[in-house]
Amino acid sequence: MFHNHLRHDGFLYKYPVIQYKMIRHNPCIICIDQGVDEIHKYFEKESWNIFISGRLLNMKIAKLTMNQFNMQVWDKMFSYSILNWIALNQENYKKYLEIKEMTEKVSFLKNTLKANILSFAKGIEWTVDKTIEVRIKNMNPTRIVPLKGKSILGFNVEFSSNVFLPNFIGLGKSVSLGFGVVKSLKEKN
Repeated sequence: MFHNHLRHDGFLYKYPVIQYKMIRHNPCIICIDQGVDEIHKYFEKESWNIFISGRLLNMKIAKLTMNQFNMQVWDKMFSYSILNWIALNQENYKKYLEIKEMTEKVSFLKNTLKANILSFAKGIEWTVDKTIEVRIKNMNPTRIVPLKGKSILGFNVEFSSNVFLPNFIGLGKSVSLGFGVVKSLKEKN
């Protein structure tokens, strides 16, 4: 769960319940669902030192926050931003490039975002019993983000949904590496 690799060659292809992020220039670990139990086991160790690229790093906790959320589809909308959202796989990237009209591109991304929320729900074993609504409110120009030595198309989007999403979870591709970070936006009067 900490690195999404299987013991014998291969990857764990499911929503990552342990995600690594930079939040306000601080390294963070976001644990969701069974990832919370795994991080507790890790913290039971006497030493939290880790080796990265042959260097010993002495790990310390600056802040620990635990929250519990009731996941459901609501009758109201919540506003969010999503940063460095890698929305498109290779197949969808080609489809996206073929779309000429901006309204159709936004609709395509809206459906992708809805699918990402459903993927998150499946990953935490939440059965969605109502229709998920997503509205894209604002989309900044696309940008190129580096990922594993490649250049990938990234999006910064403001959206609303009738699903309450916890701050700092990831949606889309490579969320365990800090992409697609969701943050709640305050409603403007």
